[in-house]
Amino acid sequence: MEFITDLISENNKLPVKTITNFKNLLSFQNVKKKHVLAKAGETPSEFYILKKGVVRSYFLDKKGREVIQSLTVGGASTGAFSGLILDKPSRIYYDCLTDCEFYVGDFKAFKKLTLKDINISLLYTKVLEDAFIKKEKRIYELSMLDATDRYLKIRKDLPNIEKQIPQYQIASFLNITPVQLSRIRKDLLMKRVRK
Repeated sequence: MEFITDLISENNKLPVKTITNFKNLLSFQNVKKKHVLAKAGETPSEFYILKKGVVRSYFLDKKGREVIQSLTVGGASTGAFSGLILDKPSRIYYDCLTDCEFYVGDFKAFKKLTLKDINISLLYTKVLEDAFIKKEKRIYELSMLDATDRYLKIRKDLPNIEKQIPQYQIASFLNITPVQLSRIRKDLLMKRVRK
């Protein structure tokens, strides 16, 4: 669990006892591609710290198409946080797009620990702040960037994503069709060739 120690100590100076208490909440899981972490309509109970792999959150639109809301890669937390926080069924699905390695924790046990240890409470606040900033950034990008800029941004932010997941899933995340993504990629390639 050195990964967890490094991850939570990266921006936080935490006492050894706090780190130990947090790590005691976690168990390690190795899962295969397509493993489901949370289903829409079901109340989640666990949060995940992704060590390796790619996880998506998505919902189904009115036509039954999958719309990817987020992509999470190693070193970040994931799970149906709205459902966990509200103790209500999730509106969103979470599943693995690749084989993944996780640390899994019981959310209610974690919340109890936040009441006993101020450092865990502060860590939780930091995680929530980071989640808020990521959501705001995602909304901004979808609203303000054109499709080409969104594609260039994902290539910069997640440089290996095109080797890990299919193009149609990248298109869904970018809120465009696979045909549009194909055109964007072709246009960018042509511009590079002309240079």
